[in-house]
Amino acid sequence: MVILDDTKNRIISAAIKAVRQYGLEGVRIQNVSDLAGISPGALYRYFDSKEELILACFTYVDRQAAAIFEHLELKPLTLLIDPVGAVKRLWQPYFRFWVAHPDETVFYHRFRDSASFPKYDKSRDISYFENFIGIVQTFKKLFPDLNRINQDLLWLHVLTSTVMYAKYVVEGILPDDQETEEMIFQLLITGLSGYLKPEKKKKRENI
Repeated sequence: MVILDDTKNRIISAAIKAVRQYGLEGVRIQNVSDLAGISPGALYRYFDSKEELILACFTYVDRQAAAIFEHLELKPLTLLIDPVGAVKRLWQPYFRFWVAHPDETVFYHRFRDSASFPKYDKSRDISYFENFIGIVQTFKKLFPDLNRINQDLLWLHVLTSTVMYAKYVVEGILPDDQETEEMIFQLLITGLSGYLKPEKKKKRENI
């Protein structure tokens, strides 16, 4: 769980909400300070610029998303017996987190889709995704075919597409129900399921 100073937390929450209301480019410090219930001057005691505040918001939300995987247990035997079911049990809490946090979902999607993100992405600290990276390594060890896929493309497809679909749900484009969740999962897993096959043991040649 991410814990911040109360005022700083209010500013970040207000900024996330303001981005949803005004857009990433349209949001102003005055908008954020109004929603946070403080003066712009007080806000600047915590953040030097709008850009610094936006990056702090993204890191805050990104850490919350990463924390989901800290509480998920992956059993290799279960993964081998029912790989698609195991993926679903990992994916559902992630998807449901975004649906339950509409302001964060819209903010996260807009920032990742912005011109600022690629430069930021190259230098950002992702050590808080250590547990998720460990899960990925387990998958790759049990299912070597996954190594044939560009890893950046693979996880970009799964994680970013999940946020995109969650955004459609929180904006009312898609209904928030079990049927929609199941359909989204099936769409995401279709491109992955062909690679979730354990390595075949090579037969020993007769001498």
